Parts: sequence; C-alpha cells; structure tokens
Amino acid sequence: MSQIIELTTLDCPELAVYARLTEAQLRNRLEPQLGLFIAESPKVIRVALAAGMIPKSFLMERRHLNGQGAPLMAAWPDIPVYTGEEALLKSLTGYSLSRGFLCAMERPAPTAPEAVLQGATRVAVLEGVVDSTNVGAIMRSAAALKMDAVLLSPTCCDPLNRRAVRVSMGTVFQVPWAVVPGWPEAGLSLLRRAGFQTAAMALSDNSLSLDDPALRGVPKLAVVLGAEGDGLARETIASCDYTVKIPMARGVDSLNVAAASAVAFWELRQR
Repeated sequence: MSQIIELTTLDCPELAVYARLTEAQLRNRLEPQLGLFIAESPKVIRVALAAGMIPKSFLMERRHLNGQGAPLMAAWPDIPVYTGEEALLKSLTGYSLSRGFLCAMERPAPTAPEAVLQGATRVAVLEGVVDSTNVGAIMRSAAALKMDAVLLSPTCCDPLNRRAVRVSMGTVFQVPWAVVPGWPEAGLSLLRRAGFQTAAMALSDNSLSLDDPALRGVPKLAVVLGAEGDGLARETIASCDYTVKIPMARGVDSLNVAAASAVAFWELRQR
C-alpha cells in the first residue's frame, strides 16, 4: 500500500524536487545517474510509465487519491505519494498547469545517436532550438507525423525539460531521440554513413520548394531545423544535400519553427 504523506508547508524538503530545484539541478550533470525530471498531468504520467520511465514520487491533490491516481498508486505501491490542501499545492509555481498531478521520475540513460537511426527512414534534426515550448511542440509533431527519430544538437533545450515534456503531451517518451555531440560536422557525417540525405529548412534563393517531387523520392531523409530567429548556421546549410523552403503567401517570410516542422514533416513523410 502506498505511503501517503500529508504536506503542510511549502518548506517541506520533499517539495524541493517539485518547487525549488532548477532544471540543471534536476538533470544532475555531475552525476547523471542520479538525475530526475518532472512529468505533469495524469495523461503524460501514464504515457511516461507505459514507456518504461521509473517514478520516484507522486505529488497530487487529494481528489486524485481515489481518482486517476488510484491505479498508479496500486501499480507502484512502494512510491511515496505527497498530498496536501488544494490551496497549498496551487501556490506552487506552475502547479495549476499540471491538472493537480505531478510525478518525479528517474532520468533515463542517454541513447546513442546511432541507435535511434537504426531502421529509420525519416528523422528530424534540431540545431540550437533553445525554447522549451518549441522543442515540446516539435516532438509532438514528430510523433504524430511519422518521423522515426529526432536528433538534437548539444545547444538545444533538453527534451525532458518540464515544460517541453508538458507541451509534447508525453510524445517525448514515444519518439526515439538523442543528442549528437560535435554538431554539425560529426552529426552530418553520422547521417551520411547511415545513408541519409539532408534537407536544411532555410530561406534562400536556391531553395527547393517543400513540395518538389525530388524530395519525396529520397529513401532516407533528415529534415534539419534551426532556432527561432537565427535559423540554421551557414555552415550547416552549406553541408546539407538540399536547402528547402515552405512557399509563403501574403508577404509572410517564415513560420515559427514548431509550425514549420509540422508542415515539413507532413509533406516529407515516407509514403
């Protein structure tokens, strides 16, 4: 039977992981095997658990103890469950966005980029996308629109960032992803060795239109997207096989990177 712990103050040490530790502290870069991340809302927590993530503790409003939390508590009876008055929990930063239910989970071991490329024919590559909302939204689009995997440069926001996990609606646990050290040289070399051609999403006079038939016939394609504002580095664009743009109307020059990813993933999906 789960140990239910009543919280009476925000100063409780048990709340540190949910309320006071920074993303860097949760990630625990000095000792990665001790790292944690936070999943929010019953739906996202269920998706994470189904994907094999391991819970360390639950924090939930009392209404969930006999509701959506009950089956999770039954499945994980040794995991402590923290609860408290609704007013206390809602005073936690961001708690109102979590649908009254949080879970601290063990951070999984990093996956090698080579592993996520095995068997893949369509992958997304993110360069320097630092906004957590954009990373979460791109992960969700990648899952929905048949991307087999996502690679990220080391300068990207961590996909297990609390906000990225929430925006992704848990799809960050469903799409294989990995960080590529030595981007762009090492990453592009890895993609070439794996048989991928690369399509840099960028505005250029010599860009192909996204709906160009030549792109649809590429057996293994990596769609490379850059940060909001700055876009891809010139070095990256020059090293890719194609430069591709989404045709625009009404004088609009570009889309938000998350919106552009969804359009590109749909048009360039494996048919």
